[in-house]
Amino acid sequence: MKSSHLRTLKSFALVFLLPGLAGLIVAAMVSTHYADTLPRWPAPEQNRIIPRGINGITVYQTPREDRTLNLLEYGSVGVFSIGLVLGLTYLEKWGSRQSQLAEEERQLPHHAG
Repeated sequence: MKSSHLRTLKSFALVFLLPGLAGLIVAAMVSTHYADTLPRWPAPEQNRIIPRGINGITVYQTPREDRTLNLLEYGSVGVFSIGLVLGLTYLEKWGSRQSQLAEEERQLPHHAG
């Protein structure tokens, strides 16, 4: 694989890994905030009827809060997973390229100086 392709693959891996990781961190912060602030019993008058277990605590959220946090969590995992696959592919291709270069170097005739 050409060096330019490797650089592109590495760039794409980072483009997915970093936002995915940031999204996971934000999702954890939102979950922690929910655990600290949302009621621990249903509140139908506030439309807080959807249970969510967070670190062993059940809180009740609105359907919109549930959708938002689910989207954030699953989207972040998806984006991070794409970056992880691209990163692992990059590492495999990079390792193959390094082996190829080392083999070519061993085959070069050495001149006595």
